[in-house]
Amino acid sequence: MRTLRGPGLFLAQYMGDKPPFDRLDSIAAWAASLGYVGVQIPTWDSRCFDLDKAAESQAWCDDYRAKLAKHGLAVTELSTHLQGQLVAVHPAYDELFDAFAAPAVRGNPKERTRWAAEQVKKCLRASQRLGCTAMPTFSGALLWPFFYSWPPRPAGLIEEGFAELARRWAPILEVAKETGVDCAFEVHPGEDTHDGVSFERFLGATKHHERVHMLYDPSHLVLQHLDYLEYIDIYHRHIKAFHVKDAELIRDGRSGVYGGYQGWADRPGHFRSLGDGKTDFVGIFTRLAKYDYSGWAVVEWECAYKDPEVGAREGAAFVKKHIVPVTARAFDDFAGGADTAANRRILGIG
Repeated sequence: MRTLRGPGLFLAQYMGDKPPFDRLDSIAAWAASLGYVGVQIPTWDSRCFDLDKAAESQAWCDDYRAKLAKHGLAVTELSTHLQGQLVAVHPAYDELFDAFAAPAVRGNPKERTRWAAEQVKKCLRASQRLGCTAMPTFSGALLWPFFYSWPPRPAGLIEEGFAELARRWAPILEVAKETGVDCAFEVHPGEDTHDGVSFERFLGATKHHERVHMLYDPSHLVLQHLDYLEYIDIYHRHIKAFHVKDAELIRDGRSGVYGGYQGWADRPGHFRSLGDGKTDFVGIFTRLAKYDYSGWAVVEWECAYKDPEVGAREGAAFVKKHIVPVTARAFDDFAGGADTAANRRILGIG
């Protein structure tokens, strides 16, 4: 077994226009001061990353790593959540998701899809240059408007949706194979890969491509009433990235898991800062240790109530507390090694 690495912090929710969150050096110093040893980088945010340069230049990537190392930080992974989302967008969401795209391709879904795919390919190449082994991303969604079976879906609709999703990802996955970097799809509502069964559908549609894996974030499973511990038992071979994010689902008589179109603070299910929700992180970290997960534990802060800077400070300490330093030996090793002759005597067959 290997001890996982951390704590890391996903910078997406913290980058901003005011110091220390407006540039890499200052936000890195801030994260390190809280006790983080890694940062997950949102590659769409030019304040902290230049994806074009990173994809093309090893020297630029070496310099980038050196800037973080000055603060005692490493790059945990490069994220393409927003670009991955745009690989597949149902027309119902075109206008909303256009905001995630470069201005030049907005209003043009076909060009936006091509742009997004190239962005993800660039990130895979940049990940290789930075020594990262997994790339957290979203699958995108052509089927999300049909996630509930009313009106009745026509025969073959779901199969065709996953076939098209696989076709769009196929050239990206070949770059993943070439670079040796896994695509860690975050299982997340709003994506066609939103639970275990839908991930399996996508995996099957890609003919079980060797680079199709997942990011494990228990908060999205809590809100769907999935058994998030058994989920690790089932899918541990595919877990290549880990977002440490808390959540709670409080049942009431007025609103259910779909939330009634309410804001996050009023939904029965909502995200919480680490330690404030209902997630069994002792169980999660123990199972990840059991299955030899050796990647990073990365805090993703999303909370309906708590201040984000407080959440970041508490999150670093929370992850440190929960990381299982794995043992190098079994507690009963004193029993000694195997002795066939002795065993036969004990059994009375010597």
